[in-house]
Amino acid sequence: MTSTDAQRIVLRPLLRALAENWWLLLLRGIAAIAFGALALAWPRETILTLTLLWGIYALFDGVLALWEAVSGGISEIAPRWWLALVGIAGIGAAIAAFAWPGMTALILLWFIAGWAIFIGVLHIWGAFRLRIEAEGEWLLGLSGVLLVAFGVIAFARPGAGALALIWLIAWFAIAIGAIYIWAAFRLRKFKEPA
Repeated sequence: MTSTDAQRIVLRPLLRALAENWWLLLLRGIAAIAFGALALAWPRETILTLTLLWGIYALFDGVLALWEAVSGGISEIAPRWWLALVGIAGIGAAIAAFAWPGMTALILLWFIAGWAIFIGVLHIWGAFRLRIEAEGEWLLGLSGVLLVAFGVIAFARPGAGALALIWLIAWFAIAIGAIYIWAAFRLRKFKEPA
């Protein structure tokens, strides 16, 4: 028995579920980077465009997170309610963005900042839970810290302007997307062969 075989035998339910669906985290990362690139490509577009782009990203991210939460087997012991909350929050944020597309830059900033803090806290909690089961959980924790930091900065400096908001959100999305992609490939190592 190799060390890799021994490692696969002791995989915990949460790690196994995340590893089996590593590609969903990869898609979330690609979506975040695509959103960031589009926001950088059109920095002078209206806040409506930003709202709709962000709404599409939040919907995509929320659906994939919810899928991750429910795609594990019914017999799984590990709680995935925190991942379901991430998904529900993303879908709810997207619905709100589509329902009120004409909201001002300040309201959008507060909306995104609140979402980022909430999701960031859940990522930090998830990393704390996952640290018992695997190494590399710091990537999820780092994404949570970045989300919370972004949210706090956005609340503290609301008058930065629409262009600064677009650039801040774009670079944040690209950074988070890169972390998601990196974490996805790390999780892939724990996937059990078919």
